[in-house]
Amino acid sequence: MFINSNGVALSRHGARFRLKLTLTKAAAMCPDLRNRKLGLHSFRHTCAMHLLQSGVSIEVIALWLGHEQLVTTHGYIEADINMKEQTLQSLKEPKAVRRQKRKTPPGLITFLDSL
Repeated sequence: MFINSNGVALSRHGARFRLKLTLTKAAAMCPDLRNRKLGLHSFRHTCAMHLLQSGVSIEVIALWLGHEQLVTTHGYIEADINMKEQTLQSLKEPKAVRRQKRKTPPGLITFLDSL
C-alpha cells in the first residue's frame, strides 16, 4: 500500500496522477516514452512477467493475479527472446534411432505374385 502526502492511503486517482507525473519526467529524458501508453494496469503485466522469468509456474501466477481461468493469465504473459533461448539451450540432442530391418511375412511374396 502506498500513502499520499497526507499520510492517507493513495487512491487509484492519486496513483494515476503520480504515474502521469513520473512518465512526463521520464519522457523528457527518453523521448520514446512520449508515445507510449502506460497505465497502472501495466504493473500487473510486469509483475506477471517477472514471476514467469523467475521460474514461477503459470498456475501460481494465476493465483497471484486472482484469475480463475489460466486463459486469462496467458494474456498477461508472453515468453520473451531470453526465455526462448534458455528453453532451446536446455534441450538435449535427440539420440539416433536405428531402423530395424523388416522381415517379410511368410507367404507375402507368393500372395503378391498371385495378383
